[in-house]
Amino acid sequence: MNESGLQSLVDHETMAERVDAERVPEWVRAHFTSFTDGLTGEHNGTPFPCFFGTEAVRNGDLLYTCVPSMSDRDALAGLGEAILEYLDCYEDHADRASLVAFFRPPERPRSEADYHDTLWHILQFLHVHDPEPWPADIPTDPDDPKWEFSFGGEPMFPTCRAPFYDTYKSRYCPIGLEITFQPRALFENMHVTADYEQGQHAREVIQNRLESYDGVCPHADLGDWGVEGDREWRQYLFREDDSQAPDTCPISVTRDHPKSDLLASPEDSVAAD
Repeated sequence: MNESGLQSLVDHETMAERVDAERVPEWVRAHFTSFTDGLTGEHNGTPFPCFFGTEAVRNGDLLYTCVPSMSDRDALAGLGEAILEYLDCYEDHADRASLVAFFRPPERPRSEADYHDTLWHILQFLHVHDPEPWPADIPTDPDDPKWEFSFGGEPMFPTCRAPFYDTYKSRYCPIGLEITFQPRALFENMHVTADYEQGQHAREVIQNRLESYDGVCPHADLGDWGVEGDREWRQYLFREDDSQAPDTCPISVTRDHPKSDLLASPEDSVAAD
């Protein structure tokens, strides 16, 4: 962790120090400033809806990685390596140690449809090159209420901020794409899933804040994992314009393994030989 390279896994303190010292590219500084200001600030006189995220920023609990391209193979392989390193250490780092990935913004403005395509390209790439099998207890059909994206053997909730949002300011980032990867185990360890009374209360508080923060009713796709009628994949990047969002989940998931050895550890490669 905290290597000097752009795509290394970095803790909050180190990222803040590098940003302050201007030892990272301008787009990284802009992302970090937008992210931390957004989560600790207010809109419409209301704090950021996810108080867990706000506390994580204020306490310095988060981990970060910076991805220099939204499509380049080596850049996305670097993202996969950072996620695998994160999965090895996040439980020992902090209770709220989500992984935030900042992506270098494109040279030209992108449409909402472009960002939906980009997100699912990234997640499909990670799935294809995942060195671990798809979890046995997670369905492969995104239309199943218990489906969720998984990587490195861990089910997780990747939630995005992007530049195209006008209505849902809680999901707005003026710089470019951001993905926050949150393992399901993180929610379960904090007892904030729908299975717990604490989780149900947290959902109510967040929804009330969302309505005040965004100035509109909470998004129609907002739901809970495993609840009939709710779909996890639709919540990763909320649609603002229905005509630009996919009707069906664009990812193709299979249990066939391995699909690639791109992210395999040297030990795994030797064993395979």
